[in-house]
Amino acid sequence: MFVFWPKNLYTPYAQKFCAFCFMNKTIGTQVISVVGLGKLGACIAACLASRGFKVLGYDANEKVTLLLNGGKAPVAEPGLDELIGRFRKNISATMKPEEIIEKTDITFIIVPTPSKKDGNFADKFLKDVLTKLAPAIKEKKGHHLFVINSTVSPQTTERSLIPLIEKLSSKKLNERFSVCYKPEFIALGDVINGILNPDLVLIGEGNVKAGDVLEKIYKKLCNNKPYIARMSIVSAEIMKIALNSYVTMKISYANMLGNICERIPGANVDDITRALGADKRISPHYLKAGLTFGGPCFPRDNRAFQAFAKRLGLRAIMAEATDKVHHFQTENLTVRILEVLKSHNHDSISVLGLSYKPKTGVIDESPAVKLICNILERNAGIKISVYDHLAQDNARKFFSDRIDYAPTIKECLNRSKCWVLATPEKDYVEISTLHALENEGTIIDCWRVLDYTKLKKHTHYLSPGGNLYENSYYTTWG
Repeated sequence: MFVFWPKNLYTPYAQKFCAFCFMNKTIGTQVISVVGLGKLGACIAACLASRGFKVLGYDANEKVTLLLNGGKAPVAEPGLDELIGRFRKNISATMKPEEIIEKTDITFIIVPTPSKKDGNFADKFLKDVLTKLAPAIKEKKGHHLFVINSTVSPQTTERSLIPLIEKLSSKKLNERFSVCYKPEFIALGDVINGILNPDLVLIGEGNVKAGDVLEKIYKKLCNNKPYIARMSIVSAEIMKIALNSYVTMKISYANMLGNICERIPGANVDDITRALGADKRISPHYLKAGLTFGGPCFPRDNRAFQAFAKRLGLRAIMAEATDKVHHFQTENLTVRILEVLKSHNHDSISVLGLSYKPKTGVIDESPAVKLICNILERNAGIKISVYDHLAQDNARKFFSDRIDYAPTIKECLNRSKCWVLATPEKDYVEISTLHALENEGTIIDCWRVLDYTKLKKHTHYLSPGGNLYENSYYTTWG
């Protein structure tokens, strides 16, 4: 039950009382809506349902809505279809945005925020959604909490999104609606585990009571007991891109070390990074030399961090340096591979792995895709065969007939005498080793994951990163 004050009598005490009633009512009803049912939104909806929350989803794509109402996953992500099928009684979807406000008191908004040319994030889709939702606040008798999960540029929520809600709803922030910013830190291919077992729960709160509501939800949602960081909305917006920018810096640092070790006889980058990672001030996570970073988050968040600093009249110099190493890594690998092809008289190449990381079919800013593009631009006469059991269809849309698509790993390897292991998928590693045992050729192990001791004597094993083996056939780039 809610108590209302006339607008001219509305005080901070009234705000606190309304928020208190909202918190208790919301946690009691256990009803949450999720707007945007893509790879992250569908997973959050399923995870919430698995914890006993009633979830109402909304997506502009009717096919997505029909799939979810039928107990099927609208997107491919390990474990999602099973989770939705198991808890389908707790999930429903609608094509009517007004029902989101009418039937629920908390709305998670997870829509795309693509990068603009200047590196900042576009908020068009967020505004489109809020334009549909906010007017219904006028007639709502209770309080509504909007949770922005999409990554945004710092100051977007308070300068752009909240004023839009206020204008369309004719209500002031914390009067009949609250806003929190709650970005997720997940990896595609491991989204459900990332949601249920996070290292960190970041909450940017518009008011303390709204933050309390969100904290209680996540404490119920998580299997573990993560660190819960509560702060202002703008601090959380900065924190999101700052964290990913820092991770990319670790990756580029490891790759810089790898590039150095390649040129020093006897140096081994893996020995060095293992020792570095043992220091608790550093940790071993993301400290692995190899191909550079990719995907829908890391590259663009690092660029957004630079763009944000520029907007303030500053330079994010370390983020800029990270990008320089990032671009050099693919360029350097392209040059070296072309040298190998020329020196061994290879006119074709087989590439295993196209996605930006294992266990996903996403090729957004994939270093393997960039590598292939570079080779095609430098030498269009080289025939390239590829295989990736998850990313094959996405690659076909991108490359069309410029490359060949093998139906199996073995077929891909059989099409050339030069093999590149671009993604360290377990199946690729095992079959590549077997193939190299049976056939002579050149294998370029971008992640140094193959057991070189099992390779055929006359197989040339090349490994970026400075590994040096006694047999001259198992060598570094040099």
